[in-house]
Amino acid sequence: MIKVVTDSTCYLPPDVIEKFDIRVIPLNVHFGEDRVFQEGVNLTNDEFYAMLAESPELPTTSQPSPGQFREVFAELTEAGHDVLCIVISSKLSGTYQSALDARQMLPDANIVVIDSRFVAAALGLMAVTAAEMAADGRSMDEIVARVEQMRRDMKLFFVVDTLEYLQKGGRIGAASAFLGTLLKVKPILTLDEGIVKPLDKVRSKRKAVRRLLDELESHVSPGQPVQVVVMHAQVPDEVRELESEVRRRFNCQRTIFGEVGSVVGVHTGPGVLGAAICPNAWPVDVAAIQDEEARTPVSA
Repeated sequence: MIKVVTDSTCYLPPDVIEKFDIRVIPLNVHFGEDRVFQEGVNLTNDEFYAMLAESPELPTTSQPSPGQFREVFAELTEAGHDVLCIVISSKLSGTYQSALDARQMLPDANIVVIDSRFVAAALGLMAVTAAEMAADGRSMDEIVARVEQMRRDMKLFFVVDTLEYLQKGGRIGAASAFLGTLLKVKPILTLDEGIVKPLDKVRSKRKAVRRLLDELESHVSPGQPVQVVVMHAQVPDEVRELESEVRRRFNCQRTIFGEVGSVVGVHTGPGVLGAAICPNAWPVDVAAIQDEEARTPVSA
């Protein structure tokens, strides 16, 4: 059987992880030189955001070691499983390289590693879809083709209260164009080829959320079946409103609710709201997708 491995920035709820038997490798959060935490293991979201508010310096993050991936890969493959590992964008983290290094340590095992080019809601949606297909008995080629299709079709948008954290953390990318104009606006951002880029800026959080929803709506046909993940950091009332509006506007075949944890929270701060949407598309033309992927450079 095929087992799905991902990293902790997928931010899937524990019951979803358990239901689909997804293995999650934690990234690390560093408060100074002496305090290192594994995301979701020995640091809860509430603890992290409380520490973030009190920290005089912005914490840093780091990827899992190749050894952490190797340990999980070896356990699964020795049990007779094949492994599909889907991780955070290689433009945002070295996690992808750690997974590749671990795969090379097990040359006889069937391990496929995919750079999702996304994070958070979008990464979680890919992992869930892959695990569901694996449980349904789909082949590795079919699952990889679907994940690659999702990588092209997926749209992720998020609203932050401030670009301060993204700027300090060096993850702001082209969104730096917003700097100097943020005193009274709420930035709307997206991920494009794995990089944070600006979409728009508006005068209030409520208007920003409406703009986010309109943008999501522009990327799907009316009534088209979709999968959606909505996420937040420390704004549960706001995300409930967002989720309700998503369900009202879209033909949701699957809706997952998640909370942004410490690794992404370092760069977004509290107050972030986001959603990822992906059209349902089945069956997948495996040969066509593989042919197109072969012609498309893949970031490493």
